[in-house]
Amino acid sequence: MALVTDFAEIVGAKHVLTGADVARWSQDWTGKYSAAPGLVLRPASTQEVSRILTLANARGLSITPVSGHTGLVGGTYAPDGILLSLDRMNTIHEVSATARTATVDAGVILSNLHDAAEAEGLIFPLTFGAKGSAMIGGVMSTNAGGSNVLRYGNTRDLVLGLEAVLADGRVVNLMSALHKDNSGLNLRHLLIGAEGTLGIITRAVLKLHPKPRAYATAMVAVPSLQDALDLLNVLQDASGGEVEAFEYMPRHYIDMHLSRINGAREPFDAPHEINIMVEVATTTERDITELLENVLARRLEEGTLRDAVIAQNEAQRREMWERREAAAEISFWRTPLVDTDVALPLDRMPDFFTRANAAVTTLDPQAEPFYIAHLGDGNAHYSVYPSRDDADLHDRIIEAVEDIVADLGGSFSAEHGVGLSKLNTMRRRKDPVALDMMRKIKAVLDPAGILNPGKTIPD
Repeated sequence: MALVTDFAEIVGAKHVLTGADVARWSQDWTGKYSAAPGLVLRPASTQEVSRILTLANARGLSITPVSGHTGLVGGTYAPDGILLSLDRMNTIHEVSATARTATVDAGVILSNLHDAAEAEGLIFPLTFGAKGSAMIGGVMSTNAGGSNVLRYGNTRDLVLGLEAVLADGRVVNLMSALHKDNSGLNLRHLLIGAEGTLGIITRAVLKLHPKPRAYATAMVAVPSLQDALDLLNVLQDASGGEVEAFEYMPRHYIDMHLSRINGAREPFDAPHEINIMVEVATTTERDITELLENVLARRLEEGTLRDAVIAQNEAQRREMWERREAAAEISFWRTPLVDTDVALPLDRMPDFFTRANAAVTTLDPQAEPFYIAHLGDGNAHYSVYPSRDDADLHDRIIEAVEDIVADLGGSFSAEHGVGLSKLNTMRRRKDPVALDMMRKIKAVLDPAGILNPGKTIPD
């Protein structure tokens, strides 16, 4: 009670939650990590975050930051611990059409930023299925990716400046809107992707981009993944690098989508094994749909394209995007599930799926691989429904996938972060010198180890 009173003096009594009031923070989106925190603190300003961390550091209290609670790797799991929610820090302070920047609090919901940018004829291009609940602080802490990385990059590529509170309560002001700044180490990039283990991000200056005048969006079916990658390169060359999304949905994904989503429809008149959603966008006045039509027509004539449906209006475009954005919803409904989030060189993607499927079914002949991919940037969400809930089997499946990824020159973590679920993989796969550097940085910035303990950086 004394602790509740002390925190209440900082954020106000009604913003220190206990008991039944913490229920909404008691389970992550996947349902895998379920445990009630002891306290949830809801500060309204950077100053309040600073006072919270000053107090916590002095008393050796661990603090786990939480944003939209849409993570997939257990990054906010804190049974009986203290969660620090940034949901009240949700102000969009400025959208500058001239500088093409947005200055926002960490608790701003991604879709709200989309709306604010659009009102100025601009876009914040980061997008994914959870955009209606994910918050800027969370996407920065995990260096989130999404479907437009191919053209605009990950979160780290979209941040010009930030503000963060360190473990001892000090505030580091890196709120620059500069595109060039070589004044020492890039501390901004150090904090982005650290999952709240080095500091709690409270504000940011984000890059905005011009809103495309037109989109050309299509579902295409190809004979092989190599044909898909060839199509990507042809489209990039023809458009001048204006391909925004290139998403792979195999037949098993389409079947699951049809069975799980009310109103879902086949993308084509006849079923195909390899289905790609492609979107090209332009900020010029040229006819981007005609460009896409011409490229696809030539591929049909060559026999490297089997079918294509181009969206004729915004409703059809939205239907195509909804098919892809339902991925998490239709992947996590069934258990047991072994999920990975890997990155590979684009030309190794076909090999990866072939080898991973063979390795998984060798370990568990009744297992069902289930996967999709941001094919344009080499990010595969490779999951498996094993035949039984056996922890040893699950570990062997993950290791088998890791072996293949490592052999192909890939990474075991593309965009979801490390959290809890990939700690063992970090121990096995991350370069030992890199791990040593991470631990030393953590020890300097958070010597008492109070920030999101037990996550991201293995002991």
